[in-house]
Amino acid sequence: MIRSIDHLVITVASVEATCAFYTRALGLRRLDEPNLPTALLFGNQKINVHEVTRTFEPKSKTPTPGSADFCLIADRPLADIEAHLKSCGVAIEAGPVPRTGALGKMMSVYFRDPDFNLVEVSEYRAQS
Repeated sequence: MIRSIDHLVITVASVEATCAFYTRALGLRRLDEPNLPTALLFGNQKINVHEVTRTFEPKSKTPTPGSADFCLIADRPLADIEAHLKSCGVAIEAGPVPRTGALGKMMSVYFRDPDFNLVEVSEYRAQS
């Protein structure tokens, strides 16, 4: 019944700090539209960014900065992502480490955004 994820929402302390981080560290594209949440676009998906003092209805029961934990799939080798993150001053918390994603075996690196959300970026490995 479900094909894919369209978007997810993260609640943050500062939309500006969050958007600056994700555009610099991961190359996401910021979209601001009147009366809508700010969005970070990538591939065919987006992350809506709600500032804790300005959320949109309907919303989760307890929107809290720093409570997200999600995985993004890289469009290039994970080593390139890791090198870029380091060049941006982003501390890698774990990885590269093997994981199993929705489509099989992958390698992942973990780091935190300005609100301490846990972000995992992964690369699927060829199946043998």
